[in-house]
Amino acid sequence: MQNVYLVARDVGRVADFWQRALGLSVRFRDADRWVQLKAGEHAFAIASLAEGVPGQVGAVPVFEVDDLQAHAAAILEQGGRVLSTRDMGEHGRLLTFSDPDGNVAQLFNRGAGSRDGGG
Repeated sequence: MQNVYLVARDVGRVADFWQRALGLSVRFRDADRWVQLKAGEHAFAIASLAEGVPGQVGAVPVFEVDDLQAHAAAILEQGGRVLSTRDMGEHGRLLTFSDPDGNVAQLFNRGAGSRDGGG
């Protein structure tokens, strides 16, 4: 995977949300047009309406985390919304949330019996 990006009306606000809620760091910033964040070994970017594909419907990125509750609290503090949680038993747990611009994403916490990711 080279990159995943979300299109946002307010690039700065949405990029700040992702930085503060999940601790992602800025890899590259092009003013208010594009902010590329570092998400582990991958790039995750926030694009302006001008940079996105016309009529684009957003992606659903899934981030693997160790502590769902800590990230859920940070998401709420930064203006996001927790939409749902799902316990998948030994496979893990999933938290679905939205950022301040309404983009939906998920956090995955691997279960003790799981060998691969989920989402």
